[in-house]
Amino acid sequence: MEQMQIPFHFPVSARCWLVPAWLAIVSVAGCASAPSVETQAPPASTVGANPTRAGSIDVEHSQKFARWVLEFSTTARAAGIDEATLRSAFDDVHFIPRVIELDSAQPEFTRTVWDYLDSALSTRRIARGRDKLLQLHPVVEPIAARYGVPAEVLVAIWGMESNFGSNVGDIPTIDALATLGFEGRREQWARGQLLAALRILQNRDIDRAQMMGSWAGAMGQTQFLPSNFLAYAVDADADGRRDIWNSLADVMASTANFLASSGWQVGPPWGVEVRLPPDFDYARADADLRQPTTQWMDEGVQTMDGAPLPALADSSILLPAGARGPAFLVGPNFRTILRYNNSTSYALAVGLLAQQLAGGPATQAPWPRDLQLLSRSQLLALQTALKERGFDTGTPDGMMGPATQRGVRRCQRSLGLPADGYPTLDLLQRLQ
Repeated sequence: MEQMQIPFHFPVSARCWLVPAWLAIVSVAGCASAPSVETQAPPASTVGANPTRAGSIDVEHSQKFARWVLEFSTTARAAGIDEATLRSAFDDVHFIPRVIELDSAQPEFTRTVWDYLDSALSTRRIARGRDKLLQLHPVVEPIAARYGVPAEVLVAIWGMESNFGSNVGDIPTIDALATLGFEGRREQWARGQLLAALRILQNRDIDRAQMMGSWAGAMGQTQFLPSNFLAYAVDADADGRRDIWNSLADVMASTANFLASSGWQVGPPWGVEVRLPPDFDYARADADLRQPTTQWMDEGVQTMDGAPLPALADSSILLPAGARGPAFLVGPNFRTILRYNNSTSYALAVGLLAQQLAGGPATQAPWPRDLQLLSRSQLLALQTALKERGFDTGTPDGMMGPATQRGVRRCQRSLGLPADGYPTLDLLQRLQ
């Protein structure tokens, strides 16, 4: 669906380049003096307007957005952003209502981990990833060697983030962040990211027209936020620009630098699928419970093929679908992937995709596809019921987090169920 946009055209003038003509009569903030000749305001824009209501509603919103841009420009100027960059960024800035819709969306249903992995690890994606590894070997291997991050992991992230560069997003980053800064849930975060985006423009790493990405401001082929770009982007092809939109060398080196700087350890794998002993205490499958693999071996944890467990100093057991689903032993490199995207399903997809790109196996244990994932409203009801029965889950909000997992575990243990912390419809029905 085509995105509805409300444009703002900021004409450049010797006295006040940032104030649009129709706003000059209500604000001269940041100008040395008001224009000597009054400029008549153009007719009210009806872009995005409800045809059954007065266009003045859109004009009022436009004026507020323009004032916000003026105020932010003053802040950016004080932070060292030059006039040329501000003109480039804001002469034709747009408010994008669709960005606010997406930011505010709270989906009732989310995807199960197996549905997510079915898509992320499709036969087509694995085949394309293997082809890309071969094609880009001269580019990726030196980068992998330099940063100590396997080429398969870099290509897996590339495949997950933009389908190997084929979908980098089509929303101008400046517009998206200005929209979020003006009206989003996380104004201070968005303002910080917008200022970082301006620094990227000022550094001439990319021009405004090519600075495209997602509605949330993530950019380029591996979807860096502007602040992460400033911290980790690399000019690997030595052309004087850090270009994660068009230069594959820069894309791969920047991604590798992020991971290496975030704690990636050379040598150990991200993790491995394991078989748990029959008497395993599922409450021990906790991200905060970390111990050497030798201790897990002493408890009867084994690899699926009977090979020795990888040597990991601080590893934990991951049960992404509860006691009935596959189990994984994960280590520090898995947690590093989580720093790239703090989603267990995402980190697991990257690890498994990289594993298969390298010729390793797919997940062997079956997923419990008959389990019904709780909706947000059902999870909210479960949290409320648990709290009423003395199993603290924090403030009920319909979101799964560590506090809810702990509450579910305590309740499961009291009912004689495997204490895996996985919320199920059966548990909700028992409590209701």
